[in-house]
Amino acid sequence: MLRGINVGGKKIVRMENLRASFEALGFGRVKTYVQSGNVIFEVPKTSSDDLSKAIAEKVSEDFGFPIPVVVRTSDEMGKIVGGNPFLNERGLDPFKLHITFLAALPAKNAKERMDALNAGPDQFLISGREIYLYYPDGYGRTRLSNNAIEKALSVGATTRNWKTVSTLARISSE
Repeated sequence: MLRGINVGGKKIVRMENLRASFEALGFGRVKTYVQSGNVIFEVPKTSSDDLSKAIAEKVSEDFGFPIPVVVRTSDEMGKIVGGNPFLNERGLDPFKLHITFLAALPAKNAKERMDALNAGPDQFLISGREIYLYYPDGYGRTRLSNNAIEKALSVGATTRNWKTVSTLARISSE
């Protein structure tokens, strides 16, 4: 998942060009989902950190600007989707669920730092390198935005809505 491309008319990347960059890295079965930097691909077993670094370098070289990259395996995506604690709560609108994917494990005081940000009805649960989020008033009104989370936790991150996360998990397992 690439952070911040094709948002607000900045860092424009055409998906066919993005797929070509991934293919040039030797990745197989490259697919993209929507225009916001979701790429599914096959690669021999490699560490997520090494993949993130190689992708970030290639994207910067090909498109002329740095883009943070967060990598998860198909198995990880399946576990992330299956582990969403908010799915068991009655009355929650699934269109208001999001997941923030962290580039690294947050510090032990991550919950306290997130609590300090949250002054509204938003709910969150930190689980490893993911933060499950429920924004009852919508993403546009939360204080727990991607930028705020990155700043509070000093960790790179990218956020996706529940539909995108669920779709990425499904596509990556096909």
